[in-house]
Amino acid sequence: MTPSVPTVPPSAPASPARRRRRHPLRSTLAVVVFAFCVFPVYWMFSTAFKPSTDIQTDQPQLVPLSWTLDHFRTAIDSDGFWLFWRNSLLLTVGAVLLALVVALAASFAVARMRWRGRRAFLVLIFAAQMAPWESLIIPIYIMYRDADLLDRLPALTLIYFMITLPFTIVVLRNFLATVPEELEEAAQVDGCTRPAAFRRVVFPLLAPGLMATSLFGFITAWNEFAYANFLIIKDQDSRTLPVWLTSFQNTFGTDWGATMAASSLFALPALLIFLLLQRQVTSGFASGAVKA
Repeated sequence: MTPSVPTVPPSAPASPARRRRRHPLRSTLAVVVFAFCVFPVYWMFSTAFKPSTDIQTDQPQLVPLSWTLDHFRTAIDSDGFWLFWRNSLLLTVGAVLLALVVALAASFAVARMRWRGRRAFLVLIFAAQMAPWESLIIPIYIMYRDADLLDRLPALTLIYFMITLPFTIVVLRNFLATVPEELEEAAQVDGCTRPAAFRRVVFPLLAPGLMATSLFGFITAWNEFAYANFLIIKDQDSRTLPVWLTSFQNTFGTDWGATMAASSLFALPALLIFLLLQRQVTSGFASGAVKA
């Protein structure tokens, strides 16, 4: 008769709290990376509130000892602030809406349909996304000059639209691929046409993806400087906010307090939109990253 071997109960899986305690280096690294990314933004906002005497000093202050709003008054009262704010807002919103409409149709054709040249089309989209748009400034400038499109806001909107379109197509295509086709088929069985099934069933499920791509397009177009600086030459009333920020530099130097205040006002819209739509944007990017 063989002796019985005592069985060892399997060890219980480690709790999430215990797993976090096993890797303190990850938390430390995350804090370091977060501080490295956030510190320039903090320095910009804190400098905007510092008096001029505390900005240009050999002993910089991490926490301002005194506060002032004079730099913000200088930025807001400068010539053309509200005009350039309106120009940037119109350009950005127009480019984002146009990119969403075109990309939604293109991503649906790529994700739901099978047609010759589909893979080549995707390769071209990825190539356009990876291409540095700054390298095309001279050819685009020559074409716009010959077509008499310089100093025109709609022409600049078209450039912003082309810059944001490839990324929008890629993300929406991957997001559409995660939506089961059976939902559309069930709607069509119930009597909906294909466009109606897409509008009533699929489109509401695309809200996180649309918000994610809209935010990316908004930030890209809102921050764009090179094309706005090269294509708006004579008509100074058609300038945008990134170009307006250079107005605080003159032959006597740079007004750093007003520059930081203007930069803070310039960064606020994108920052507020991201904070309001943080959850939807995060889920949208996560869903768009799934390989179809």
